[in-house]
Amino acid sequence: MARRNTKQDNSLDAPKGRRSSVLPRRPVAAPSRDRFGRLTEAIARAMGTPWFLFGLSLFVVVWMLFNTLGPEAWRFDSAAIGFTALTLILSLQASYAAPLILLAQNRQDDRDRVQFEQDRQRSERNLADTEYLAREVVALRLALQDMASKEFIRAELRSLLEELDRDRPATGTPGASGKSGE
Repeated sequence: MARRNTKQDNSLDAPKGRRSSVLPRRPVAAPSRDRFGRLTEAIARAMGTPWFLFGLSLFVVVWMLFNTLGPEAWRFDSAAIGFTALTLILSLQASYAAPLILLAQNRQDDRDRVQFEQDRQRSERNLADTEYLAREVVALRLALQDMASKEFIRAELRSLLEELDRDRPATGTPGASGKSGE
């Protein structure tokens, strides 16, 4: 029992991010959902390449040539009825391609939305920082205008010296009053 309390006390000494938790942070379904999303994006990305179109076109041409010019016993799709099996295969491919492309677009929209929100927050921070810096620059300019210049200080010192010189004869200097008493 004492060990258990010590273990709990030690876990409180660690920063929150470093504490080990009893329950997993992510649900178990999240990685498989993310893996499926990445797979759909990879398929959609592959379907949008020229190589996919070239491969699909080559597949259709080979299919049609084989079922038209190949040995009669080996043909499995008839040109007379419009290559029905080929049509079904291409329809099946298209019926899976459309939802996969939509899933990939939805994931991209989600990423774009998050990126837009981060950009908006960054712009707000930049605006706040810029406004703060502008206020600081204005405060520094005002402080510099209130600061005494060298010429102003010299003029003030001269006027103080002149005032001291005027005040000396009126009050008398200690040496002058001692001389007059002799």
